[in-house]
Amino acid sequence: MKVQDAYKEKMSAQLKVWDAQIKLLEAQATKVGADLKVKHAEEMRDLRDKQLAAAAKMKELDKATGEAWDQVKLTADKVWEDLKTGLSAAQSKFH
Repeated sequence: MKVQDAYKEKMSAQLKVWDAQIKLLEAQATKVGADLKVKHAEEMRDLRDKQLAAAAKMKELDKATGEAWDQVKLTADKVWEDLKTGLSAAQSKFH
């Protein structure tokens, strides 16, 4: 298996895990008071935006080759880290 394929497979699996975690947070957010619902809704929108950006990077990775793949991977790593950090922060607020 090529390094690029292994990377894409790993990131695709991670996106699925993060999607499930975001869905869990969204479900938990429905159980809070009205004031917190607004705040949590904003956080969930931010997480979904980051998730969409990560999914878009996955599509770029699928199309990129050679040096272009290396460049897209660098930006993908940043997008993944943003999503990971945002999800961790949201999870700590919900628990």
